[in-house]
Amino acid sequence: MNARELRQLQSRLAERDRAILAALYEYRILSTDQIRRLFFATGHTTATAALRATTRVMSRLESLRLIIKVKGRVGGVQRGSAGLIYYLASGGETLVRTERGLTKRRRFVEPTLTFAAHTLAVAELAVQLHEAQEEQHTEVIALETEPTCWRTFAGPHGATVHLRPDLFLRTVSGDFEDSWFVEADRATESLKAILRKASIYQRYAASGTHQAEHGVFPAIVWVTSSIERRDAIARVVAADSRLSPELFRTTTSEDFMALILAGGAPP
Repeated sequence: MNARELRQLQSRLAERDRAILAALYEYRILSTDQIRRLFFATGHTTATAALRATTRVMSRLESLRLIIKVKGRVGGVQRGSAGLIYYLASGGETLVRTERGLTKRRRFVEPTLTFAAHTLAVAELAVQLHEAQEEQHTEVIALETEPTCWRTFAGPHGATVHLRPDLFLRTVSGDFEDSWFVEADRATESLKAILRKASIYQRYAASGTHQAEHGVFPAIVWVTSSIERRDAIARVVAADSRLSPELFRTTTSEDFMALILAGGAPP
């Protein structure tokens, strides 16, 4: 896309169009229903009318070759137009990156269905936070997505250790500010893999790197799709004597916001 084509596209986009493209840049993949909840929650008499408006806008952005529909059905996503899933086309990525003054181009690949399902699960948690903030139940003062939320620190022998959460949050509910690292779990990893990730969080906390910059260490929350998986993760974490149980929380996606609003205490 050359500079003239970019200017022509920009002239055809409304402020909400740009916001949708920016959200796709941030979250990488979103369903039509998630976009409806983010950008079309007001100004329509019914949710059905809002969904129709969302579908029209997404169809127009697709016709401009700024976004692409994910091919195939992603498990756990509702059927019909609400379940259509989009990601940025190269033109959309170029437009957002240019408007943000970024020079590094993202590697452009079609997402797999497994990647799409996990990315949508992470985005769903962010959408829930947006809705809670709009309803004035909480204030989200920081929300970092991948790779911004990733951290590095020095291991015991000086080697660099990489920690890759799905989200980093800072929220305010009532008089309290809380920090969180969030892991969206879809039961695709073994419990041994969960323990390996938990041990990296434990080592990061012990390094003091985060506390030196922010004063406190975040709670780590695994958000699962079922009560059985939630309880299984809680059991293996509690049974590992190398881990500090006060660092870790487990919940389901349905109870995620209740946990956030309760400041990490059992809702």
